Amino acid sequence: MYGFINTCLKSLIIDKFGEETWEQLRNQAGVQDTFMTFEVYKDDITMRLVEEACKILELSPDVVLKQFGEYFFEFCKRSGYDHMLRTLGGNLFEFIENLDALHSYLSLSYQEMNAPSFRVEKNDDGTMHLHYYSDRRGLCHIVPGIIGAVAKDFFNSEITMEIVNQMEEEERMGKKEHVVFLVTQKPAFSHKRRSKLSATPQYLANARRQSEKQLNKEDVEKAMNKIRNKNCHLSVCPVKKNHWDTVRGIVKLGKGKLLRGFEPVYPETLCIDLKTFCNAFPFHIVFDEEVRVKQAGVNIQKIVPGLQTVSIRLDEYFTIIHPEVTFTIPSVRKFINSQFILRTKRNMMPESWKSRPMLELRGQMVWMESLQCMLYLASPLLRSLHELEERQMHISDIAPHDVTRDLILLNQQRLAEMELSNQLERKKEELRILSKHLEEEKKKTEALLCAMLPKHVANQLKEGKRVEAGEFKECTVLFSDVVTFTDICSVCEPIQIVFMLNSMYLKFDRLTTVHDVYKVETIGDAYMVVGGVPIPVLSHAERVANFALGMVIAAREVTNPVTGNPIQIRVGLHTGPVLAGVVGEKMPRYCLFGDTVNTASRMESHGLPDKIHLSPSAYGALKDKGFECIDRGEIEVKGKGKMHTYFLAGNLNATDGEIMGHPVRESDSGRESAQSLHDSRMDMLQRQGRRGVQSPQSQDRRPTVAMKYCDSPTQPHAKPPSKSHPSIKGLTGKTRDSQSYGSLHSDQQSRDNPYQLTQVTVEPAASEPSSSRTRNRHTKSNFCVLL
Repeated sequence: MYGFINTCLKSLIIDKFGEETWEQLRNQAGVQDTFMTFEVYKDDITMRLVEEACKILELSPDVVLKQFGEYFFEFCKRSGYDHMLRTLGGNLFEFIENLDALHSYLSLSYQEMNAPSFRVEKNDDGTMHLHYYSDRRGLCHIVPGIIGAVAKDFFNSEITMEIVNQMEEEERMGKKEHVVFLVTQKPAFSHKRRSKLSATPQYLANARRQSEKQLNKEDVEKAMNKIRNKNCHLSVCPVKKNHWDTVRGIVKLGKGKLLRGFEPVYPETLCIDLKTFCNAFPFHIVFDEEVRVKQAGVNIQKIVPGLQTVSIRLDEYFTIIHPEVTFTIPSVRKFINSQFILRTKRNMMPESWKSRPMLELRGQMVWMESLQCMLYLASPLLRSLHELEERQMHISDIAPHDVTRDLILLNQQRLAEMELSNQLERKKEELRILSKHLEEEKKKTEALLCAMLPKHVANQLKEGKRVEAGEFKECTVLFSDVVTFTDICSVCEPIQIVFMLNSMYLKFDRLTTVHDVYKVETIGDAYMVVGGVPIPVLSHAERVANFALGMVIAAREVTNPVTGNPIQIRVGLHTGPVLAGVVGEKMPRYCLFGDTVNTASRMESHGLPDKIHLSPSAYGALKDKGFECIDRGEIEVKGKGKMHTYFLAGNLNATDGEIMGHPVRESDSGRESAQSLHDSRMDMLQRQGRRGVQSPQSQDRRPTVAMKYCDSPTQPHAKPPSKSHPSIKGLTGKTRDSQSYGSLHSDQQSRDNPYQLTQVTVEPAASEPSSSRTRNRHTKSNFCVLL
């Protein structure tokens, strides 16, 4: 089938059931999304689409096919075939009778079209028998949909169609499905009148009477003519005649004959000689009941010299291509109203035609009862000038009155337009695919940008806007590093270090999603996180504290490639104000500035292995929040003097599973035991391919469950902030959010600007471990945090 059919089916599904249903349908059927109008596709594609549509929509095939038939008629009208369809006939019988002629015309453009064939018979009671022939089985239910839509739209009538016979007939080209429909027309009413009458109780009775009038129209007309010829002035029908009936009853032509009673006048003898007739109709053939040729036109004799032989059999030289019937008079008379296409047989053609395409004739069969012969009035079936040249024929070979001349020239132009249309359609499809790929790449780029920068910052940079700095009155900053990292690097291969850090950072990255904190950067083995930036939240301290507890738990599942034991990390937290913004134009970074960053780093460097070190302000933010804290006492902090610090021991209100973001089973209760953690760590160590190497494939694939907080955006009814929580305000005292900044890139920024950014350099303390000193030496510990 041509792509036009599949495009129509796609349009039906989208219009009636939506894009999602079409995507599901085509994925299950395993077909592409777009079809070229003038490209031929296998019938199997359409069959699969129909079959899957029946499954998805839970409808029987006959319902789906009938709906498709109705929609196909509307689709053809929208595609520019409206006027062509309307001119096929003045009533439904004539419309169906000329469907094969329409298919024959369309075959000029759709040269590989394998259309069904229709034959219609009128019955005495006004019904019709529609014969449907097709090489494709199982599609006959499309016919009632198409014919019903045509009758309603073009002829303002409703029909019922039922299958009275269904069989398979052996034809020349193989088995063909033959379905006979009984077509019954209901009375024709306008839509407005039908709606009005349907509301009255007499609707059915009136409809029955109108139906009888419609079906017996011819009988009534005969009776009226008979009565008028006898000069009777009696009323034929009590029904009031309309204006045009009155006019026709008055106006008479000739010898008192009505216009509707026209009878042709035939001459006593045929006023045309044989030579003139054979030259005027150069491709006609006359054959008798035994299919023996009695007469032929001059040009067909020139092409097929065998026709000059007296009484040869026509079926020895020609094959019937359409309709696909046997070459006998009874079969031909059965399809007498169809266009017949005959093709010459190669073995009977002259030697010069052996390498040429065979000649095809298209024309009408006329049965001459008086002579008991069949007249075939035909013309060469040629679609373009190229086909004319292939057969070494000329326009002059066709009779001047034959419109085939004009059809060849017009169709040549149409084929050129179709080729241009086909090229445009292909280019359009290529652009659609490129646009789809571009959209996918754009999403990847945006996802990467949003992974490097906060979403609102990334959006401003994409729009070419300047990103201004934001002042955050209170947030919580976290630093962590790996104990003895320098010693590990000096012993292990670089790839082992990469695998170890990658395994650890993947676990930490997952925890940022669980607690909705912002990952600022990683420098070597250092990992920095902030809560309350870039989106201010009141629970920033609790979020970062739970994140820190999760880091310690996750670190137990990462192996030290030197010792084979779990790695140890130090974690430090501090709460205070920061200034945040984007610096740089090439590879821009979202940076945090202020003493809060410096103090948080000191908490980490002065901490202990597997401990979470809290500053006084961080402890104050977590106090009375359900966290277990241990007083460390006063210690000396380089650059800060003596500070009273604390260790975070745990969360009294949350289990380890909740902190890690693991889904909680109903059977699980209370905090996970230390034994379960030990067992999971040992299982992971046993699965490792080589000692000390963490593969990304070995990461936990359990789903991530975000932990809920009182100010979480997922909570529809968040509790109002308590009075103990300080409000998040800017340095000027005004409430700010993450988008209310003073510009970092403003050209008019003065030197005495109170928000001028300065980098604070922190020298490593003498008591710090070598790994911290090394990292601070490389990074200058300025903590202008870069993503």
